[in-house]
Amino acid sequence: MYRETTHDIEIIVEPEFLADRSRPDAGRWFWAYSITVKNHGGRTVQLMHRHWRITDATGRVEEVKGPGVVGEQPILAPGETFSYTSGCPLATPSGIMVGAYRFVDEDGESFDVNIPAFSLDSPQGARILN
Repeated sequence: MYRETTHDIEIIVEPEFLADRSRPDAGRWFWAYSITVKNHGGRTVQLMHRHWRITDATGRVEEVKGPGVVGEQPILAPGETFSYTSGCPLATPSGIMVGAYRFVDEDGESFDVNIPAFSLDSPQGARILN
């Protein structure tokens, strides 16, 4: 589990390798990741945009930007939580994801919240300790 809090918004990430959706013989590995967003602040906020940087084991970087998450732009009042699950394919047996969400508060002020970097590790990937 990976977690980070920015501007009273906590992001918790739990990645999981999906062997049944992966095809190593065809150069395809697949992960699901579940994300929980917790509003620990005193203001209502809305998640408006996402920005991901996905890096595979060869160093190839893909950037993904777009509105909301999984087709939603959730609103979180103080103390509320929103959770979702999505997926990520790679052409290598390991990689890393990191990103940010853009939120807007009830006064119309926008701010970014960090998504902690998390590893995408498959049983076929070599593990290297840094």
